[in-house]
Amino acid sequence: KVSTDDPETAFCTLANREEPNPEEGSIHHCLYQFTRNETLTETNKLLCDVCTQRHCGPKNNIKSGKNYVYTNAKKQMLISLAPPILTLHLKRFQHAGFNLRKVNRHIKFPEVIDLAPFCTAKCKNVAEGNTKVLYSLYGVVEHSGTMRSGHYTAYVKMRAMNNHLSDLVLRGQSQALETEPVKGQWFHISDTHVQPVCVSKVLSSQAYLLFYERLL
Repeated sequence: KVSTDDPETAFCTLANREEPNPEEGSIHHCLYQFTRNETLTETNKLLCDVCTQRHCGPKNNIKSGKNYVYTNAKKQMLISLAPPILTLHLKRFQHAGFNLRKVNRHIKFPEVIDLAPFCTAKCKNVAEGNTKVLYSLYGVVEHSGTMRSGHYTAYVKMRAMNNHLSDLVLRGQSQALETEPVKGQWFHISDTHVQPVCVSKVLSSQAYLLFYERLL
């Protein structure tokens, strides 16, 4: 869906965004790349209904697609509704000729992430004046092995019930004021084996899936 309700804020974000160092290899850089501003030119030009009607008259007079008018445009994908649960799926493969290769590079991810630089300036469920959309990490799925075989394990935080999150999930209402990570004990789960681990062990894992819960 292309939104033209407010062209002045079409490419504005809830908070200022700075391009991270790509050599760092972080989840922030992944999000920045995914939401970057793109220019559509040449074969990627956008079909413009206004330009087409201006050039060819009403739509019912257009007999062939050859009469359509395409124009250069800008495109950007931003978050318009901050979810109560944020799930990030990292692409862990790359093409190597006709084959696929597993990407084993460590991607840094924080215990608390601010999604505001990747949200629209008028994000629907963020209170006016707020410039932070904070999420706390509560789960990680890790894959070890190759593209042909491997093993999935998980890191999960056992924590107290979050009433604010329940309100957000069930009624779309957010009254949460916490800005710190949700307290709890982390566990590493591999098949039937479960053992407690420290947060540094979690943050050093080769994340494949990341699960965050809304704080603010």
